[in-house]
Amino acid sequence: MPLHVPPAPAPALRTVLTALGSPTAVREARTPSLLHAQAPATPELPLPVHVLDRLTPAGASATRLAGWRFLIRCDDRAVAAADTMLTPDGWAFSRFFEGPYITSTERALRQAESMPQSYQPRLLSVPGLYMLTLWLHGDCTADGATGHPAATDLLVPLAPAPPGIAAHRPHRVAELLPVLTHRVTPVPLLGSPA
Repeated sequence: MPLHVPPAPAPALRTVLTALGSPTAVREARTPSLLHAQAPATPELPLPVHVLDRLTPAGASATRLAGWRFLIRCDDRAVAAADTMLTPDGWAFSRFFEGPYITSTERALRQAESMPQSYQPRLLSVPGLYMLTLWLHGDCTADGATGHPAATDLLVPLAPAPPGIAAHRPHRVAELLPVLTHRVTPVPLLGSPA
């Protein structure tokens, strides 16, 4: 089924296009793939990046939108990504980067396209575990900038995933969040108050 990619805010896209057109921004990014690209670089597949700051035994706290990530494509492959963030003055370009999350995101998106149900793709970061997942939201008409994971949504951990969590294996939120909660909840020391 096709993925329903939510539209990114136009100002966020403009900041990425401006940064791509700036030799200084590209040179200072220290992304060799982008710096040495022979074909034009184009931003594609805007994904809202949500952060899950707190997990409690009761489940997920609400997520917050941290920005939008665009895969930067040259020819037929993504060579880098660009992040934007919301500032008091509006959307701003944040950074270019490359690394394993780029290819892992592409792989997870291809996986999702072969699933029988349609989803709205998002990214969900779990900073307490240094973990990034492709969040496949079941409501394709939802505003991509709001909400939190529904129990029936899917999370696909991206590589590199934390030890003991398989990358690229889709999990229902209701199944994976208890595992993540257990992982980020500190274990009380002997003799310490519970």
